[in-house]
Amino acid sequence: MNRRLSGESFFTRDKEFYRVMFPMLLTVALQNVVTYSVNMADNIMLGSYSQASLSGAATVNQIFFLMQQFAISVGNTLVALSAQYWAKENVAPIRTLTGIALKLGAIVSVIVIALCCAFPTAVLSLFTNDAQIIAEGKSYLLLVVWSFLPFVLTQTLMAMLRAVKTVNISFYVSAISLVINVGVNYVLIFGKLGFPEMGVRGAAVGTLIARVAELLIVLVFLLKKDKKVRLLQPGLFRRDATLRKDYIKVYIPIMCSTVLWGVSVPMQTAILGKLSADAIAANSVATTFYQYLKVVVVAMSSISGVMIGNAIGKGDTARIRSDARTLACIDVLIGLVLGAALVLLRRPLLSLYELNDAALRMSDHLIVIMAFIMVGMSYQMPVSFGIFSGGGDGSFTMKMNLISTWLIVMPLSFMAAFWWKLPVEWVVVIVQSDQIFKCLPTYLHFRKYNWMKTLTR
Repeated sequence: MNRRLSGESFFTRDKEFYRVMFPMLLTVALQNVVTYSVNMADNIMLGSYSQASLSGAATVNQIFFLMQQFAISVGNTLVALSAQYWAKENVAPIRTLTGIALKLGAIVSVIVIALCCAFPTAVLSLFTNDAQIIAEGKSYLLLVVWSFLPFVLTQTLMAMLRAVKTVNISFYVSAISLVINVGVNYVLIFGKLGFPEMGVRGAAVGTLIARVAELLIVLVFLLKKDKKVRLLQPGLFRRDATLRKDYIKVYIPIMCSTVLWGVSVPMQTAILGKLSADAIAANSVATTFYQYLKVVVVAMSSISGVMIGNAIGKGDTARIRSDARTLACIDVLIGLVLGAALVLLRRPLLSLYELNDAALRMSDHLIVIMAFIMVGMSYQMPVSFGIFSGGGDGSFTMKMNLISTWLIVMPLSFMAAFWWKLPVEWVVVIVQSDQIFKCLPTYLHFRKYNWMKTLTR
């Protein structure tokens, strides 16, 4: 299987591939930047209002992060199936699959909303024992939790649009959401323009209004502009046991992989948060820069699933392999560029912060570490979460994340921080090490090409 097929080129020579891929990459990356900026705006505004409000909202955001991972798994499953049907110019199953995904998203969202409303204190106590933070977090949670349902529905619909290569609407939705969220936050957090000063509850209202606006914009687009899928025609919620079985079969490994990784992130943050005040500040600064550049990698993961799904749907094995190799090599180049950018820009960026000498020095070290981590992550994440999932093989990534994260990284991280008491820099190396060593199994599995699976009927 490792030998190239006769007449098969190593890289894709079809100019249309690049004309489609690069605009999609730019659009989705910009959308991710804007989406991340929404959270940053909340943090900045609440941070200038009060530390307790910021901490309360940050605690609730741990719950939202898990909901976000759930939405990603629902959307990625929909992309894996829909992209193949789109390549076959078979639209009817896409409508039905979208209905299945929407129903799954709605059911889980309602369950989470019910739990958060019935037991808010108990839920927040999973993340902190500070009574003041829990009180502020409860005020934020009881309002912002209602944004979970429109958020999941919006992300599912935008995943469907991404599968049929309609991506511009995602950027516009995110940009409008940012403007609405910042505007409402400013008015309600601080009590401007005659409105009451609501503090952390004002931030929750801003988020809720922005999420509802996102959903309404997407629905209007689907109703008035979309000519590809015509989602709102009959068939959206048609019962189809075969397609539902197909969806669940693909969804389970993708969901397990996403959740296994997603649950580990707050735990890794908590480990670093227990070390020292300087470690918390340094990790916060380094992670901020890292996350902003990471949006390109996340975008590459998203569009890789679409490109490979389309290629498999067309049934050209040689083209699938060359498309995948092209994407994987672009992943490496992106990682090298982003890693170099982190190293070169770290001093100017650090000059924007007022940190003591120890925290500043530690931040500098952590950014350099993150630069190397970025290179590994830029390869293995788009290949495992993009190419493999888009190819219909989510089981490999699920097994890899189970072993690497929960059997290797998490135990070693706890030992490094609390048993061996290593310096913060070495703890961060261990916490992030899976982004490097997962590259080898990812590459070996990639070279087998047995991740290419036809999911359509």
